[in-house]
Amino acid sequence: MPQTPHQSLQVAVVPQRVPTQRVPTQTRGAQDAPARDEDVPWHSDAVCRRDEAGLFFAPSKEPTAARLAREEAAKRVCARCPVMVECREHALLQPEPYGVWGGLTAAERRVVLARRRRRDMELKKAAHPTDAIAAAG
Repeated sequence: MPQTPHQSLQVAVVPQRVPTQRVPTQTRGAQDAPARDEDVPWHSDAVCRRDEAGLFFAPSKEPTAARLAREEAAKRVCARCPVMVECREHALLQPEPYGVWGGLTAAERRVVLARRRRRDMELKKAAHPTDAIAAAG
């Protein structure tokens, strides 16, 4: 089996989990929501673990049209994943340089990271307005 550029979620052997217990939530009446077992990593619930890994990582020299179609198919898988947010945050914090993670391509993740850096810089400037005034004067 060809290796993908990054295999942090592609664990060779993962023990099968017992389905999560249902616990009542306080929102919208007494609907049930899955309880997250803190000892089990988030990626054990990832939908992509059951799909073809090639869908999420580009083969070398992939034509643009094929890449776009593959990425859209991967995003459709991500859209139905219960741990999409955790996956996306993992990819942004690492940062993962390849593949579709949490419904975002590598290029889309770079945009999100740039926006976060810009926002953080603006928040720092707003928190220390005297520094901005001193620099301007």
